[in-house]
This record gives sequence, structure tokens and C-alpha cells, in this order.
Amino acid sequence: MSERNIIELKQAGFRAGERWAVRDVSFTVQPGEIVTLIGPNGSGKSTTAKLALGITKPTAGTATRTADLTIGYVPQKMSIDWTLPLTVSRFMRLTDRLTSDETLAALQRTGVAQLVNDQMRTLSGGEFQRVLLARAIARKPDLLVLDEPAQGVDFQGEIELYQLIGDLRNELNCGVLMISHDLHLVMAQTDKVICLNGHMCCAGTPTTVTESDDYRNLFGTRAGEALAIYQHSHDHKHLPDGTVQLADGTVADHCDTCGTEHGENS
Repeated sequence: MSERNIIELKQAGFRAGERWAVRDVSFTVQPGEIVTLIGPNGSGKSTTAKLALGITKPTAGTATRTADLTIGYVPQKMSIDWTLPLTVSRFMRLTDRLTSDETLAALQRTGVAQLVNDQMRTLSGGEFQRVLLARAIARKPDLLVLDEPAQGVDFQGEIELYQLIGDLRNELNCGVLMISHDLHLVMAQTDKVICLNGHMCCAGTPTTVTESDDYRNLFGTRAGEALAIYQHSHDHKHLPDGTVQLADGTVADHCDTCGTEHGENS
């Protein structure tokens, strides 16, 4: 395995009895890189993630990781007994002996420090996901694994959450392995896409994947919409003062393609 790779799968697959859950999957994850697994339900995304993390051993091919790899994990579902009193602070320290300062610092980084003494059952969907993310980054992991990280979050919240994930990747220089059904925003934030449907249909940059016939056949009209949003998000950047920085570096008062006028933030 290359020294740059923290995870590497080579023709990896897993079979239960006569049925292959997924097969012939090859990809790497490097520090500072966001890799996203996409595909319909039952396509093998979760199994592939388990192979990558060493939770499941491949029955074909190989799945390797760097030694002493530290992992932060945001699960798709979490069972919590909402009848029991559980503050955000206590939740953060259920499985890790974080200090009060470490807990507060992680919550502050994900924008929810003000909730430290609130009950978990009172949180909105977006607040809950940010608390989960704070718990995952508290120990500054080498790899951040996110299973449907925007679940239960409204559209604007999704945009902000995916931007936060990108910012955390840059700050921690950690690899990110993400599982998502959300083609639109994921395509705008990821570096590499692995498209699965029981096997690896296609892989590469968002541009490469969205131009693939396999991808278009799998996702239909959603494929074109995701490509449009990806291209839109990469041809300009909205600045804090409401102006727009174009791809050539110039700054304009508005964006012709999204209708954002000076003084409005998108």
C-alpha cells in the first residue's frame, strides 16, 4: 500500500453464502481527501464501508489500512432512550473520556457550543447531526467516516453541514469517507466518487462520474441535476459581503446563473 493511502481496497468483495453483497471494489482514501460512496439502496455502500474499516473481512480481494489509524464516526442511525435525561455534554463523553474543555472545543467547532447543557431529546435534526460530528472530531481523527451525515436536516442546513465537513477536512487534514444518497450537494463537496450497484459501476472525480453512462443509467434525471449543481458550485464562490468571485478571480456584484444580488448570501 502506498504511504500516502490511509485506506486501500483492491478488487474487494464480500459474499454471504451464494450472494455477493458487493464485489470488485477498488479505491483509496488519502489524508485531506473526501471520498463518497453513492448508489441505490442495497447497492453495497454500507458493506463497502465496513470492508474499508476492517469491520468486515473481504471474501475476495484485499482491504488495508495504515497502522494505528484513528477514526471518527457519524452513524446513519443511533438508538437513544429519549425517556432518560441525557445532556449534550454527557452524550459527548459516553464512549470517550473527553475533558470539559475538549468537549466544549469540539462543540464550538461545529457551531453548537451553546447547546452543551441542553437535553439531547430537545435538539433539532441539524443540531443533532452537528453534535454527532463534534463527537466524531473531538480526538482529531485520521479518518472521518460519515454515514448519511445530513439525515434529518433541511436543505439550507445540508448546504452548511457539507461546507463544515469540507472545512474540517482542511483543518484536520483527515481523510473523509462518506456514504450518501444526496447526489446534489455531495457532488459539489467531494473529491472522488465511487458509484456502486452491487459492484463498482464507475469512479473518479464528480465530473468524470457524472459523464459516465453507468451513472446516468443508474440515477436517470437526478444525474443531470446533480451535474448542474456541481458545475454551478465550481464556477464561482459567494463571498461574505454578498459579492461573487468568479472562476477567473474577478469579483462581481451578482451571479447571472443563480440570481444572487449584491448584499444577499446564498
